[in-house]
Amino acid sequence: MSEGKIFTVRVTVGQEETTAKLIYSKVKTYNLPVYAILAPSKVKGYIFVEAPSKSAVDEAIKGIRHARGTLPGEVKFEEIEHFLEEKPAVSGFEPGDIVELISGPFKGEKAKVVRVDESKDEIVVELIGAIVPIPVTVRGEYVRLISKHQKE
Repeated sequence: MSEGKIFTVRVTVGQEETTAKLIYSKVKTYNLPVYAILAPSKVKGYIFVEAPSKSAVDEAIKGIRHARGTLPGEVKFEEIEHFLEEKPAVSGFEPGDIVELISGPFKGEKAKVVRVDESKDEIVVELIGAIVPIPVTVRGEYVRLISKHQKE
């Protein structure tokens, strides 16, 4: 790892990725000393910027829309390291869980998980509203958990 320190930048909720791209663009244009920008999807309202000093981060976010300022202090790499591990989108789903389809032709439908295939990052569901239960295979990022299966 470089000699950079990691700082937290407050941003407008829902604009984390957009703000990160704007900062990246400014850093490239003005050749600013910023080493990395991280906008984890699980963290709302904050992005992480690696730079040699807080003043370098402040310079990078100055005038950037949706950037609200830098929090005091540094973040240890160990605190954000888990955001860098890529997990399959289907991890955490189990047969019997109730999910909502958030994309694709069945968007908005509720379904019950029948099978989970982590190697392909796919999930097989049966639509709850269907008269005849037909198994449908969807990508892991196309579903949102509504309730976990209750174990006896």
